[in-house]
Amino acid sequence: MASSRWKMVSQRDAYAETLVALGAERKDVVVLSADLSSSVRTSVFADHFPERHFNIGIAEQNMMGIAAGLAASGKTVFASTFAIFGTGRVYDQVRQSIAYPRMKVNIVVTHAGITVGGDGATHQMIEDIALMRGLPNMTVIVPVDAYETKKAIRAAVSYDGPTYIRLGRSEVPLVTQENDPFEIGKAATMVDGKDVTLVGTGIMVAKCIEASDELRKHGVEARVINMSTIKPLDVKTLVKAARETGGVVTAEEHSVSVGMGSAVALALGENVHVPMRRVGIEDTFGESGESEELMEKYGLTVESIVDAAHDVLRRKGR
Repeated sequence: MASSRWKMVSQRDAYAETLVALGAERKDVVVLSADLSSSVRTSVFADHFPERHFNIGIAEQNMMGIAAGLAASGKTVFASTFAIFGTGRVYDQVRQSIAYPRMKVNIVVTHAGITVGGDGATHQMIEDIALMRGLPNMTVIVPVDAYETKKAIRAAVSYDGPTYIRLGRSEVPLVTQENDPFEIGKAATMVDGKDVTLVGTGIMVAKCIEASDELRKHGVEARVINMSTIKPLDVKTLVKAARETGGVVTAEEHSVSVGMGSAVALALGENVHVPMRRVGIEDTFGESGESEELMEKYGLTVESIVDAAHDVLRRKGR
C-alpha cells in the first residue's frame, strides 16, 4: 500500500498481540466476536483465555447488547467484527445500549474501507466514521499503523467511555516508532512544513508523507499531520497548522462527504478561514477489485494529494 521505504505490518495481528498481553495483565478483560474470530484475530485471545472469549455467532446486535451488559458488570470489554457489521448492522444497539448510557465498551473493527478489495461494496464500509462520530459519548480512533494500534488499544482500556477503533484488512506501512507517544484526542505532526498542511488518517498518512516528499521536489514544504483521533478532534493542533501554513488538504480512506475531512472543514470554518481540499472516496459505493486498483480508481493516491495541494497553493496566491 506504499513504497518499500516502510515495513508492512498487519494491524489485526497487532490488535491480537495486545489483547493477549492485556488478558495476562488483567483478569477483567473479556473479548466478544461474531463468528469472525479468525478474521479479526480475536481467536488468538481465545487460544490463551478461552473462558474470557465469547463467540456470539452471526448475531452482531446481540453481541453489542451482551458487551453492554458485561461492561455494566465491571468487565473491560472488547467487541470485534468487520466494520460493515460493527456499525451499520448494530447502530441501534450501539446507540441505545452503549453510547447513551456511556458504557465502557471498546468496539474494534477490521476490514474497513475499500482495501477489503474483492469482497466488494457490500463489505466495504466507507461511512462508519460518520456514523460513530455522530454518536454522543463515542470516541473515534483510526490508528495509522501497528505500533499505534497497540497504543490505541491500551489507551482505550483506561479511557472514560466507549470507543470505536477502526482497523483495515491489509498490511499497512509502519510509519511511526515503537516509542512514539500516543494520546487519545491528540494529533501528531509527522513532517514539518510552512507552505501547506496535509492531514491524513489511517492508511492515508503514509501517502501524505510521500506527497510531502514529492512536493518538496517542487520547492513546497508540506506539513503532515496524523489525525488518528477523529473524535474528539485535535482542533488546537489543526488550527495552529492552518494559520501557520495557510492551506489544508485532508486525506482518508472513507467517504469524503462525511468523514475526517468534513470534521476538519467544520473546525476550520469556526476558527480560521484558509483554502482547503478533501481527498477521499466521492459520493459512491465501492466495487470488487484488488486493493491497489481500487485505491487508484477512487483517487486515494499520492498524486491526488499532490494535485490538491497545488490547488490550495494556487488559491492562497502562491
